[in-house]
Parts: sequence; structure tokens; C-alpha cells
Amino acid sequence: MFETLLRLGPDTAPRAVVADKGYDSRANRAAARALGAIPVIPVKANAANPPKHFGRALYRGRARIEQAVGKLKRFKRIALRCEKTRTNFSSFVALAIGFILVQFVHTA
Repeated sequence: MFETLLRLGPDTAPRAVVADKGYDSRANRAAARALGAIPVIPVKANAANPPKHFGRALYRGRARIEQAVGKLKRFKRIALRCEKTRTNFSSFVALAIGFILVQFVHTA
């Protein structure tokens, strides 16, 4: 299923494939390389031959995105998708992001 996931999305070729430890296998890494992308997948603790290089900076970016989505889902209207139209939902997402940024920046 990993190869199917790689082929979904826009028609542009990805430069990197960032995934979590659940996708750590030689086949998944080979599928990413076949598309011309660098696999950024952490190694499981029981891996026999771990790869030599790992893009930590790219993986940290993935963690930041997941943390932001987690903070967004703390807002009940967004998590339950109470707003039915795209315009109203995106407005509430923007409002929630504004609240998150104000809380993050204004610490005094």
C-alpha cells in the first residue's frame, strides 16, 4: 500500500518521502528511491542493517506539522467539523490558528 500512497497526490515528483517508523522496510525505501525521492524514515529499534544517513531536519519538520495539527484539533468545532461549508470551516481554522499563534508568541 505504500507505493499506492506515493503515487497519490499531485503530478510532481516528490524530493523526499517523510514517514514514521511504521513504514520502515527495505521495500518502502526502495519504492521511494524508485520515484527519485529520498526516504526519511526512522529506523526501528530491532533493525538489522540500519541506513547510514537519516534526514533529521526534515523529520523534525514532520513532527512540527503533527504538533500543529494536534493543537488545531483541540478546538472542538474543528475536530468535530461542525461547520458544513468549506468557507466557514476554513474561517474557523484560520481563527484557531490565530489563537494558537497569539498564545505561542505572547508569553508575557
